[in-house]
Amino acid sequence: MLDACAEILDEAGYEGLSTTRIAQRAEVAIGSVYQFFPDKRAVAQALALRNLERFGARISEVLAEGDFTHWSDSVGAVVDIFVDMHRTVPGFRVLRFGDAADRHLLDSTADNNAVVADRLRRLVVGLFDVPDSPALSRALAIAVEAGDAVIKLAFRQDPEGDPDVLTEAKRLIHGYLARYIDAQ
Repeated sequence: MLDACAEILDEAGYEGLSTTRIAQRAEVAIGSVYQFFPDKRAVAQALALRNLERFGARISEVLAEGDFTHWSDSVGAVVDIFVDMHRTVPGFRVLRFGDAADRHLLDSTADNNAVVADRLRRLVVGLFDVPDSPALSRALAIAVEAGDAVIKLAFRQDPEGDPDVLTEAKRLIHGYLARYIDAQ
């Protein structure tokens, strides 16, 4: 059902999503959809959570396999993973981590980008021995918001993501975070 949801999002956007369309696309009875999901928002939420888990898993895998000795080495890799998901994961370009449906789809107490920033904070602190602090949390939240906006711009200008704008997104995130992380 989540795969069907993703396909419909790519074709018709969030506005074109319905539980009926999901059931038809998944070739299941509508009751089967309602057995697991009360409405289209709940299906989108499950898909957004799956996207977040895939994003986190891919980052962990790349960082574990790569030669990243300093946090700054990882910025480009994280952006590249996000961009690749835009290009290759069905429904991701529309829904991403849920902002098309609801700013609080991943967590009712925090907006979606704050949840992503917190996940990245835990990775940076754990893998690169960066001291955790409220300032780091704030800096990562701002970097995620800024990066998200610039990456959206890159995909508005080019369906595959304008490479020059994506390079600037990496520069922006790296430069901004360096002021906070390296100063600690």
